[in-house]
Amino acid sequence: MEFRRLGRSGLTVSEISYGNWLTHGSQIEEEQANACVRAALDAGITTFDTADVYANTAAESVLGRALAGERRESLEILTKVYWPTGPGGPNDRGLGRKHIIESANASLKRLQTDYIDVYQAHRFDRTVPLEETMLAFADLVRQGKVLYIGVSEWNAEQITRGAALARELQVPFISNQPQYSMLWRVIEPQIIPASEREGLSQVVFSPIAQGVLTGKYLPGQPVPEGSRATDESGKNFVARWLRDDVLERVQRLRPLAEEAGLTLAQLAVAWVLQNKNVASAIIGASRPEQVTENVKAAGKVLESDLLDKIDSVLDEVVVTDPRLTHTP
Repeated sequence: MEFRRLGRSGLTVSEISYGNWLTHGSQIEEEQANACVRAALDAGITTFDTADVYANTAAESVLGRALAGERRESLEILTKVYWPTGPGGPNDRGLGRKHIIESANASLKRLQTDYIDVYQAHRFDRTVPLEETMLAFADLVRQGKVLYIGVSEWNAEQITRGAALARELQVPFISNQPQYSMLWRVIEPQIIPASEREGLSQVVFSPIAQGVLTGKYLPGQPVPEGSRATDESGKNFVARWLRDDVLERVQRLRPLAEEAGLTLAQLAVAWVLQNKNVASAIIGASRPEQVTENVKAAGKVLESDLLDKIDSVLDEVVVTDPRLTHTP
């Protein structure tokens, strides 16, 4: 495993993070989830990402039990707040002070830890003054319950505003968690330059484009049974890529991956790590062997001619519009 600093902070994270968005507490049984976490630890992963909304809080609980007994100082645990949890009452969502403070305390219990390494705003909340949101995060930092502040899927203007308030409050605002892959590059025109300017790194999710960049979805063929495309919680995210023009181009990446000595999935993960503003790529897994294989992307350097070939193959299906980073 290789490691990188997160933003301009002193926090080091593993280049590959383990995330449990669509798996723990929903797609796979807890015994299998534990096996995947163990595979991640054995592979040298130290960074684990979750959120209170995943499986309506169950994913945090599963991860907390899976990591119980590990040396806490050797781990970086990231979680998030924003989406509705619990019964969905009027204060069970968003980035108001009440929801942030209550959610942080609940996440700490579920994760069986005294502090969260990076506590992330899971989206931007236009219904709450940003000053209220950032002050609530700052208070958690001062209480020692949170070490660093991060966000997820904020646009460049929102990151810039948040960073200004973080400086005023003197709290470490260090990361953004966006979707990023060979196919989805909307953070490149604006968000990455803003993040570099403000001292943030990216911890990216879906580097394999919800499984499409593994090559398992074939043009003109039905989607495999048991894949994310057939899962109720995941199929909407993968549907945009299940077009023959996209799937045909993904298959044309296969000889390029072989040329680099990588699988298609490893190539996809290695590709996002070529971006110097990316500190870590989050991988998910329903089987331990998926973790073992995908971590081999850590530390891989892709030559410029290979990157150019990838761009040439995917050119017409790559999405780059920065307006597609938005809060619902």
